[in-house]
Amino acid sequence: MDLPRAFNLASYYLFDRLAEGKADDTAILFGAERHSYSEVAARTRELARYFIAAGVAQEQRALVVLPDTPAFAWAFFAALRAGLVVAMGNPAAPAADLAYLVRYTRASAVVTTPGVAACLAATLGETAPRALVLAREVATGEDVRAAVEIGPELAALGAISLASALERGRAGSGPSERATERDDPAIWLFTSGSTGQPKAAMHAHRDFAFHTERYALGTVGYRAGDVTVSVPRLFFGYATGTNLMFPFRVGATAALFAERATPETLAWAIERYRPTIVTNVPTMMAKLLDDDDARARKGQARLDMSCVRFHLSAGEALPPALYARFVARFGGEVYDGIGSAEMFHIYCSNRPGDVRPGSLGRVVDGYEIRLLPADATEPCGAEVATGESGVMWVKGDSVAFGYFQERERSWQTFHGHYCRTGDLFRRDADGYYWFEGRADELLKVGGIWVAPVEVEACLCTHPEVSAAAVIGREEEGLVKPKAFVVLRAPERHADAAARAALAAELKGFVQQRLSKHKYPRWVAIVPELPRNDRGKTDRKSLRERDRAGELPVGD
Repeated sequence: MDLPRAFNLASYYLFDRLAEGKADDTAILFGAERHSYSEVAARTRELARYFIAAGVAQEQRALVVLPDTPAFAWAFFAALRAGLVVAMGNPAAPAADLAYLVRYTRASAVVTTPGVAACLAATLGETAPRALVLAREVATGEDVRAAVEIGPELAALGAISLASALERGRAGSGPSERATERDDPAIWLFTSGSTGQPKAAMHAHRDFAFHTERYALGTVGYRAGDVTVSVPRLFFGYATGTNLMFPFRVGATAALFAERATPETLAWAIERYRPTIVTNVPTMMAKLLDDDDARARKGQARLDMSCVRFHLSAGEALPPALYARFVARFGGEVYDGIGSAEMFHIYCSNRPGDVRPGSLGRVVDGYEIRLLPADATEPCGAEVATGESGVMWVKGDSVAFGYFQERERSWQTFHGHYCRTGDLFRRDADGYYWFEGRADELLKVGGIWVAPVEVEACLCTHPEVSAAAVIGREEEGLVKPKAFVVLRAPERHADAAARAALAAELKGFVQQRLSKHKYPRWVAIVPELPRNDRGKTDRKSLRERDRAGELPVGD
C-alpha cells in the first residue's frame, strides 16, 4: 500500500467516511439506539480534546477496559486521534489480571467502568493516570453517558464521568487531534497468555490499514450496507477488526450488545439486528446448534440466520463435521482462517467461492507463508515437502515491531518482515493449509508425535459430541492422550453407567479412524470446556486442573 507519511487510523476508519458523504449513515446500533458516523465523530473529537487537555502526552498508552458499547468506539478512536497508543482489556477479567495490565501498560489514560475502577483503585493510585474516565456499565440499549457515582477513593484519583469528559471536550477550545505518521505506534495487541502473562505486540498505524485492505476488502469482501455482529468482545483484536475497524472502513454498521456472548444473547442480537456478517468461534457455533435443537424439542421456533452472508471463524480449529452441521442447518458460508496478535489479524483464510472444509484456506493476498522445519531459527532454507508438517512463518506489512519489555522473545518470534508463529501446518498440492496444532502442544506417545487437534476433530465427528479437548496425562512416567468431551444432549447420559459406556464407545470410535497410538486412554465427560478471554480452549487450565484432581478422571 502506498500510504501517505502523515497518517492516522481514526481518520482512515472514521473521519474519512464523513468526507465520503456518509455522515448520516448508521455507524453503530446498540439496542434501539442508532449512532451515525457524524455522531461517533463528534464524541471522538470531544474525548480526544479532553485527553489532550488533561495532559496525556503523545504516544502514552490509553487503556480501554469497557464492554461492547458505543463508548468503546468513542474511546478507541479518540485515543488514536489524540496520538495515543491504544491497549485494551477485558472488563470481565479477574482484578489481578487487570491490575497487571495497568502496571504493564503504564497507562496515562484509562477508560473503564466504575466497578472495574473500584477494584483497581490501589493500582491506579500507584500509576496515577492523567485521565481516568468512567462510563456507566449498561445493558444493551441504555445510555452509556448516564450519570455515574464516583466514590471518594476514585474522586481522589481525579476520576471523571464519561458525560463530564465529553462535556469538557465539547466546551474546550484546545486541539482535538495530533499529527501522527504511518509508522508511529498505534495499538498494542495482547497475546492470549497461554504460556504466562500476556505480552503486548506493538503495532504501527500502517499495520491495520494494510491488513484491512488486503483481508477485509480484498479477501472476504466487507461492503457498505453490511451489518456486523460479534461473539468475541471488542477488546480482542480479532473482534476489534471484524466488528469495528472493518465495518467502519466501508461505511457499514457495527451492531453491539453489552452482555456476555451466549447462545441466548447471540440469538437475540441476530433476531434484533439481522446481521449480514457474524464473527464467530467454533465453540459458539456448536452451542448455537445445540441450543437450536433444544428450541425445537420445546416446540419453539428455530433460529433464522437467513440474513447472514457469511460467518468468520478463527481462534481454534473448526472441525469439518461441525462446519458441515452448521452450514446445513443455518446456511450461508463460514470462512475459517488463522491470524495472530503478532500480525494483527488473519493471514490465511477460506473465502467467498473458495472454501475447503477442515483447512484454513489459502494465504491472504499481500502475505507470504513458509513452512519450515521445527528447528529453523531463520526464515530461510528449504521448506518442508508438500504434505509434510512444518512451522508456519508469515511475512506481511502488518507485522508488529516486537513485544514490549520482551527482547529475547521478540528475537525468537520476529525476524525482519517475518513472524515465526509456532503453529504447525501442512500445505496440500492445491495450496491449502491444514492446521496440525501448536509446536509446543504436541504429545509424544509411544515415541510418536500426536497432535491433539487431530484427535479432537475425530471426536467431534461422533454424533453425541459437541466439543472436545485433548491433553497429555502421565501414567507411570509415560504420556498418553486424555480427552474431555462436551455432549450435545447430556441428559441422555446422566448416570454413571451411561457415561462409562459412551466413553468406551468414543475410544473405539477414534481407534477405528486414527492410528492406534492416538486414541484417548481416558475420556472424561464435562459440562463445558474452560475458555480464555479470547474464547479459545484453555489447555493450560485443563492441564493444571487435571493435575490438581479438580476434573473427572474419566473412563
